[in-house]
Amino acid sequence: MRRLALPLTLTMAVALTATAATTAHAAPADRDHHPRDITRQVLADGDGWGSAGDGTTGGSAAAGEDVVHVATLEELRAAVGPRDDDRPRIVVVEGLIDGNTAPDGSAISCADYAVDGYTQEDYLATYHPDVWGWDDPEGPLEEARAASQDVQAEQIRVDVGSNTTLVGADDDSELTGINLRVNDAENVILRNLTFSDAYDCFPGWDPKDGNTGNWNSEYDNIEISGSTNVWVDHNTFDDGENPGSELPEYFGSKYEMHDALLDIVRESDLVTVSYNHFVERDKAMIVGNSDGRTTDRGHLRITYHHNHFDGLGQRAPRVRFGQVHVYNNHYTLAGDLYQYALGAGKESQLVAENNVFDLHDGIGAGEIVYNWGGTDLVARGNAVMYEGRGRMSTVDLVAEHNELYPDRALGTEQTWTPEYVQRVQPVWAVRGLPRRVGAGLL
Repeated sequence: MRRLALPLTLTMAVALTATAATTAHAAPADRDHHPRDITRQVLADGDGWGSAGDGTTGGSAAAGEDVVHVATLEELRAAVGPRDDDRPRIVVVEGLIDGNTAPDGSAISCADYAVDGYTQEDYLATYHPDVWGWDDPEGPLEEARAASQDVQAEQIRVDVGSNTTLVGADDDSELTGINLRVNDAENVILRNLTFSDAYDCFPGWDPKDGNTGNWNSEYDNIEISGSTNVWVDHNTFDDGENPGSELPEYFGSKYEMHDALLDIVRESDLVTVSYNHFVERDKAMIVGNSDGRTTDRGHLRITYHHNHFDGLGQRAPRVRFGQVHVYNNHYTLAGDLYQYALGAGKESQLVAENNVFDLHDGIGAGEIVYNWGGTDLVARGNAVMYEGRGRMSTVDLVAEHNELYPDRALGTEQTWTPEYVQRVQPVWAVRGLPRRVGAGLL
């Protein structure tokens, strides 16, 4: 059994064809004027929680002067940032934009961000448990680490304002080393982009995190915080040239330079995450980032459908408080990072249906779900494929979990019914999903 990290945190179904479920429709007027223009497409009615409320249209109504093509970090930041009038705008990314690049095009290294005398070598020597013990790091060197982290944050963080569509021009469009934040915004669409390797040069050592301590980092590829009506569709999320499997270990723990691929937190609401490829990250996605943030109650309503969760370690997703519908996703469970896929946290209301779990490396069905302080999880129509067998078999996710973890047993009470659902496909139809997800396929 793998060691788990300790806790950190239909009123009416709309029936559409399977083809319609794979591609969002433009608004009626857009169909007439932009029949193939993905920059003007909007989230279809009934397509997950993101279609509730006022719906998610992003910048689809942007005037011509508010359609901007960007190729540098400075252009990106200026184009997508919050502004007073919240006019709709469409921002098209051309090629690769690297957050760790200076305005003159030169690369910025971790050493360039370091201030107040910080060096990794000194940090490791000073706070090694054999020297420092198991108390929290403090003093000038820890302060220098935090100050250096702030310098990097100022460079790589990009905030997205309301009524914005951010879209890749083609399959080469990529944001790497950038911490993209949809923060206190409304009506945002993110599509057809690769979000890669938002690495933290200055991870902090927490000797009290877990049984043996952990390194914790600051930046997500995307963070959605305090925002409403967001659609994240046909993107690829990965670690680029810094995969977690190749990071070193210090003090007996992996020197983790990444936080999450996509976190949705702090009273965010009405979000649809569809047709994305999430690749080989340990802590992939969290919904609600604290058991104590009770203001999240009534928020965090999110739909995940037709995504490929590929070689992730944990949190795909882990849920607190929210009403979260996870359906028709393909999970490839493999590798040394793996701990669990679906996490049922405090007051979580998680419905998982018709997902496929492709099991490798001896991972068993009981390891798909883990109870992080939740009470119930509704699971139906899910299936597993065991390595080498070549066929699917149905699985009761809750029963398998409860057999493996009887002291953390989950119930199956259904307290809400997913409303905004175009069509839940038969589970067998999900087997070919990995060929249809990610950036460059619109």
